[in-house]
Amino acid sequence: MPTYRFESRTAAGKPASGTLAAADLAAAAAQIRGRGEYIVVLAPADGPSAKGGLNVSLSFGPSAKDIQAFTSQLAVMIRAGISIRAAIEGIADQTVNVKFKAMLTQMKKDVEGGKQFSDALLRYPKTFSPLYINMVKASELSGGFSKMLDRVAQYLAHQIETRSMVVGAMIYPGIIGTMAIGTTVFLLLFVLPRFMKIFEGKEAALPAPTKVLLFLSAFMTNYWYVIIAGLGAGTYGFYMLLQTDGGRAWFDSVKLKVPLFKKMFRALYISRGLHTMGQLVNAGVPILDTISITADISGNLHYKRMWKAVYASVKQGKKISYTLQKSPLLPKAVVQMVNAGEESGKLGEVLDQVAEFYSRELKSVIKSVTAMIEPLMIVLMGGMVGFIAMSIILPIFKLSQIVK
Repeated sequence: MPTYRFESRTAAGKPASGTLAAADLAAAAAQIRGRGEYIVVLAPADGPSAKGGLNVSLSFGPSAKDIQAFTSQLAVMIRAGISIRAAIEGIADQTVNVKFKAMLTQMKKDVEGGKQFSDALLRYPKTFSPLYINMVKASELSGGFSKMLDRVAQYLAHQIETRSMVVGAMIYPGIIGTMAIGTTVFLLLFVLPRFMKIFEGKEAALPAPTKVLLFLSAFMTNYWYVIIAGLGAGTYGFYMLLQTDGGRAWFDSVKLKVPLFKKMFRALYISRGLHTMGQLVNAGVPILDTISITADISGNLHYKRMWKAVYASVKQGKKISYTLQKSPLLPKAVVQMVNAGEESGKLGEVLDQVAEFYSRELKSVIKSVTAMIEPLMIVLMGGMVGFIAMSIILPIFKLSQIVK
């Protein structure tokens, strides 16, 4: 059974502290309140949370997983009857990450000073997104704080899972591609030069593929620093290109057109946008703020422009579906469902259902893309290595026939 560390005060104001065993945090809080004491701090005394905190990193800020864990733990503690100040303090005591610990300590001070929790979050806009802050603010106005924190934690967990799936789908072709390039470089730098002595003085009799490989091998051996400098300059140039609006628009457009990946990226952007909008609508966030936040987290400049256009039309009194139906970025069926949600007054529920459908679609597409990439990359790698091998073997046979 888990053990919890607590600090409390009796009805007379006398401080008390110690540890107790309970099934969960809520049960531990019930034990303390059952003794007529007020909880000051209540946190796990053992296990990973106490030993490692929310983040084992000491030099970097909190990751998405850290924010999700913080939100989930805060929801449990608030539901157990612990005050927001004591809950933040208890979580801060477990946190190893120096930067995150300082954030939580400052947030606790802000709450003690009379600020709303959402106002305390505003200090750290790079850590807590506008979606996070607006959903918390909505719950402070309407009530149900712990339930809203649970909803935010689930949203963050969903986004982390989605990002992990997409990254995982991209890692496999990256590894295979790196192996193919590495094998090719190894053959050109260390294997092919050994055959150059055999071919010396006989260049005219060599087939064209062998001549090309010999040239590449000699160039890479003698001018490797030029290749490295060129790769570095190309990488930096591509990075700088993506910092411009035109470059970002071009790259985002490519992601929506590449044959094997376009379906995956479309499902990702639709799922992310509709899921975010559904969460905000259900939380009671004003519709204009909802659309603005959805645009900011879209992840693709073309989808961001689409949502910005929706924002402008809704500001003029038009429906969300009015602008969406003019965009080729959303399927007509999705626009029709959004329109039905607006007409029936159940927009949040409809958005959640569509987002859930595209989440399943995304998982299915990722599986199919991974299944298709595997044989393609193996064939590509085998073709490259086979081409180099044949380019080496063919001239040997040809020269042996000439000798005979």
